Amino acid sequence: VQLQASGGGLVQAGSSLTLSCEVSVRTFSRYDLGWFRQAPGKEREFVAARRSSDTTTYYADSVKGRFTISRDFAKNTVYLQMNSLKPEDTAIYYCAARYSSGSYYPRKSDEYAYWGQGTQVTVSS
Repeated sequence: VQLQASGGGLVQAGSSLTLSCEVSVRTFSRYDLGWFRQAPGKEREFVAARRSSDTTTYYADSVKGRFTISRDFAKNTVYLQMNSLKPEDTAIYYCAARYSSGSYYPRKSDEYAYWGQGTQVTVSS
């Protein structure tokens, strides 16, 4: 399983940006997907996740109402639409995947076996 993230960049506060993550796997629909981020000097933190089996989504409180996670089954791609960006959203963003099985704790990074390489998002004030 390989994940390829893209779409990062330098934007001004209040702008929007959409991250993409293409997942190279035959059974894309059976994978739970998540986005995490890591700012300089900080630990990696949960951003958003979406279950494989339904439309259930999860968001960190800091991004709820501004970010939206979605997936395109035809393209094996998961997206993170980010609106009203703030300087504190500056980080490297990582997509992650796990084969859907058993209990799922979407906010825990060690739930995910597969990770993309990260894409930098910088929000200027």
